[in-house]
Amino acid sequence: MATPQSENFPELSWVLTVLNSSSSDIWLSFAPVAGESARYLNVSLKDINWLSLVYVVAAIPLSFGTTWMLDTLGLRVTLILGSWLNMLGAVLRFCGTLLVQQGAVLFPVVMLGQTLGALAQPLIIFTPTKLAALWFPHRQRATANMIASMSNAVGVLLANLVSPLIATTAAQIPTLLIAYAVPACIACFLATVGIRSSVPPTPPSASAESSSEPFLLGFGLLLRNGRYLILLLCFGSGIAIFTAFSTLLEQILCVRGYANDFVGVCGALFIAFGVAGAGLAGLYVDKTKKFTEVVKISLSLSALACIAFSVVSQFPQQKVAVAIVSSLFGLFGFSAYPVAMELSVECSYPVGEATSSGLVFVSGQVQSLLYIVLLQALATPLADVPLSTCGNAALSWRVPMMVFAGLWSFFTCCFVIFFNTRYRRLEAEERAAYAAQRSTVPVSGNVASER
Repeated sequence: MATPQSENFPELSWVLTVLNSSSSDIWLSFAPVAGESARYLNVSLKDINWLSLVYVVAAIPLSFGTTWMLDTLGLRVTLILGSWLNMLGAVLRFCGTLLVQQGAVLFPVVMLGQTLGALAQPLIIFTPTKLAALWFPHRQRATANMIASMSNAVGVLLANLVSPLIATTAAQIPTLLIAYAVPACIACFLATVGIRSSVPPTPPSASAESSSEPFLLGFGLLLRNGRYLILLLCFGSGIAIFTAFSTLLEQILCVRGYANDFVGVCGALFIAFGVAGAGLAGLYVDKTKKFTEVVKISLSLSALACIAFSVVSQFPQQKVAVAIVSSLFGLFGFSAYPVAMELSVECSYPVGEATSSGLVFVSGQVQSLLYIVLLQALATPLADVPLSTCGNAALSWRVPMMVFAGLWSFFTCCFVIFFNTRYRRLEAEERAAYAAQRSTVPVSGNVASER
C-alpha cells in the first residue's frame, strides 16, 4: 500500500496536536498553583485536587461511548465535538471569575467549566492510535502515535510553566484562566473548519483497509485476551502513577520549601525529557518492531526513577537532585506510552484501535482516581513546618511516597514477568502482502509465456 497523500492530512494532524495540548492545559491549570487557586476560590486543597480529578471521573463512563464513536462515526465527528466541549469549558471557567465582583459563589462555576473540559478529553485523547492506524503505514505508526500522543504531554509541560509564571498571586487566577481559554477557542475554530474527512483517500495498509470488529464483540474479545488484560492493568497503573505525579507534585514539594516556580521547572523537565524519550522510542520501534522489549525496559527504569523521587522529594534544599530525578522519571516513563498504546492494538487485533487503546486509558483513569484519593488519605497534617511554602496547612507525604513507589514497582514487575505476545496486526498485514504477491504471479507468468 502507498502512503496516503491528501491535502486534508496536515490539517487533521495539526488540529489534533493543538487540541490535545489545549485539553491537557485545561486539565492541569490549577495543579501547579494549588495554593493560590485555593485562596482565590476560597476552598481547600482537596477541592482544588477535584478540579483535576473530575477529568478522571468523567472519563471512566464516557470512554466506552468515545471508543464507539471513533470506531463507528470516525475521527471528524469525534474531534469536532471534543473541540466544542473543550472550548465551552475553558470560556465558562473564565466567566466564573467575573462573578466574584457580584459576591456570587465562584467554585461551582469553575467546576462546571472543568467538567465540560473533562467531557471533551476522552474524545480527544483516544484519537492518536486511530489516526496512526488509518493514516500511516506500519513503518511510521509508532512515530505518528508518539507525535499525536505527546502533544498532550506538551500541554502538561506548558501548564507547569505557564501557571506558576502567570499566577504568582491568588488575584491573578482570572488572568491564568483567560490565557488558557484563547488556545481552546483557536483549536475549536481549526477543528470545525479544518477537518473535512476521517480517512485518507488511499488506505496506507491492509489493516487500515479492513474493518474492525463491532464494538460489543471486540469488547468481549478483549475480556478473553489474557495478554491484553495484563497490559490493561499494569500499564493502566503507569498512567495512574503519572497522573498522580502531575496532580500532586506542587503539594509534595512545597512542604520541603520548594517554591512554585521550581515545581513548575520540575514538571516541565518531567515532560520535556518524556517527549524526547517518546520520540526516540517511537523511531526505534518503527524500525525494529520491538514493542514489548521497549516497554519492559522503559517501565523498569521508570520504576527505579520513581523510587528515587520518593526519597529525594522528602529532603529540603535538594533542587539539583529533585530536578534530575524528575527528568529521568519522565524520560523513561513517557517513552513507554505511545509504544504501549501501539502494543495494545498489536496484541488485540482485529479489535478496533479506539477500543483496545481506549480501555487501557480507562484503566489508567480508574486507577488514577484510586491512587490520588489513597495518597491524599495517607498524607497527615504537620503542625510546625518552617520551610513550607504551601500557604494552607502542610501535609506529610513520606508514607504516601513510599506507597507511590511500591505500587509502581509491583505493577512493573508483574508486566516484565508475565507479559508476552504475538504482534497480530503485523502478522495480518504480512499475510495480506504475501497473498497479494501470490495473486500476481500467474498473471505475470501468462504474460511471459505469450511473449
